[in-house]
Amino acid sequence: MLLCRVEDRRGHSHLCAARSTDGLENWQIDTEPTLVGDPEHYPEELWGIEDPRITFVPELEQYAIVYTAFARGGPGVALALTKDFHTFERYGVIMQPEDKDAALLPHRINGRWALIHRPVGATGAHMWISYSSDLHYWGGHKQILEARLGGWWDANKIGLSSPPIETAQGWLVIYHGVKQNAAGSIYRLGLALFDLDKPEHCLKRGDEWVFSPEEPYENHGDVDKVVFPCGYTIGADGDTINLYYGAADTSIALATGSVSALLQWLTDLPQPTFRRRSTDR
Repeated sequence: MLLCRVEDRRGHSHLCAARSTDGLENWQIDTEPTLVGDPEHYPEELWGIEDPRITFVPELEQYAIVYTAFARGGPGVALALTKDFHTFERYGVIMQPEDKDAALLPHRINGRWALIHRPVGATGAHMWISYSSDLHYWGGHKQILEARLGGWWDANKIGLSSPPIETAQGWLVIYHGVKQNAAGSIYRLGLALFDLDKPEHCLKRGDEWVFSPEEPYENHGDVDKVVFPCGYTIGADGDTINLYYGAADTSIALATGSVSALLQWLTDLPQPTFRRRSTDR
């Protein structure tokens, strides 16, 4: 199941579920919006909701949907829980604007819930982690990954892509970096690894990007030169990753890879590969 961001002709976004038996073809799309902004009760959703990251939380026996709510104050991080993707318990905004690119870790860390998010401040747009005992009130804010400076592919602006992947070596994080040049922005993906028990501690970070816009549908659309994942599935082998990503803010695409190969790259730095579903590469 994908919870897709859909922008209507007003320019406002909502979330719509699409379901497939194999995750590849024959998608059945909800005929009405699955989760839509509710500005009457949540004014921070006035201009729509977008970019959900879904985490199944065994303790709650529910899925946590962390998404961006957009209104006059800018984008903020909001949370909703659901068991069936038909009814939702909204928590409202849990991180004030300007903040986005957030996901909940699937279980408590040392008794507290952990949320990775990306606030924007005077020094740039970096990745942070915050902790909570009840999912409502958050503290213990710590920066965990800093956008680099200068000509780096991830200079000045980074953010979490899909939710972190829990592995024996640590939390494997796929993140996006934005490079500005004379033609605009390029969104690419990189990798980092964080300690399982202290997820604010970065163990390893790759210097190079591992996935970049190449295909026409990634390079040309509403926003050119963008690959932007918000979700993935792991195959029955426990290693194959199906990475679902927004392409040029116009379509949703799929690339496949190997979790073990991504981890090995962070150790040995050979170039890992994602195979785009629509090509033979």
